Amino acid sequence: MDVVLSLVVGGVVLLLLVALLIVSRVKVAGPNEAFIITGRKGKGPVRNPETGEVSTDLSGQKVVMGASVFVLPFVQKLGSLDLSSRRIPVGIRGAVSAQGIKCDLEGVAIVKVGGNEDAIRASAQRFMNQQQGIDTFTQEVLAGSLRAIVGRLTVDEIIKDRAAFASAVAEEAETSLTNQGLALDTFQLQDIQAEGSYLADLGRPEAARVEKEAPIAEARPGRPPSRSACSPRSRSRSASGPWT
Repeated sequence: MDVVLSLVVGGVVLLLLVALLIVSRVKVAGPNEAFIITGRKGKGPVRNPETGEVSTDLSGQKVVMGASVFVLPFVQKLGSLDLSSRRIPVGIRGAVSAQGIKCDLEGVAIVKVGGNEDAIRASAQRFMNQQQGIDTFTQEVLAGSLRAIVGRLTVDEIIKDRAAFASAVAEEAETSLTNQGLALDTFQLQDIQAEGSYLADLGRPEAARVEKEAPIAEARPGRPPSRSACSPRSRSRSASGPWT
């Protein structure tokens, strides 16, 4: 009886250990993360985000988003990629505009890893073990795009239509970011400074025009006459002649 009991207890313990092992190897991806599982050759088609070429996945990478997955012990390895949006400041100094004016610009970008398997694979290959590098890479790409767009426009054009300028910068950077599996949600220009007193001088013609036209507007017909022209004392003099 003791032997049988020992076997039963041992079997139960073994089953519990196996169950715990299975449970410990089941991983659930959160809403803002993707799992990349490596270790077994894939069988499905994969599109290269740079060339568009479709081939069979032989990298052993499996992408899991918002679901659970069982990771085989000793055979597969699990990695996690953060899909959260990142607020990344971008600034450049001494960018030369189309008319040769040097400018300093400050902006902010909202960037994240793309939400499809192709983008996640591309980002994982570049940033899996250095995810803080996403910020640095994005800053470098957008800084180059900023300089390129500034060189095509005058300072006046940048100031008058910031939305169009930001859209042009985003379009310029899109290909470089997409090739690395990144998606640019928005880019906004926050501040621009030009060398010397250029920005202050831009407003001087308008200020001079307003100052010149103000007296003319005040003297237009239809304005109420001044008190000295319509006071009772003046009317009495005109009606009864000089005072005696």
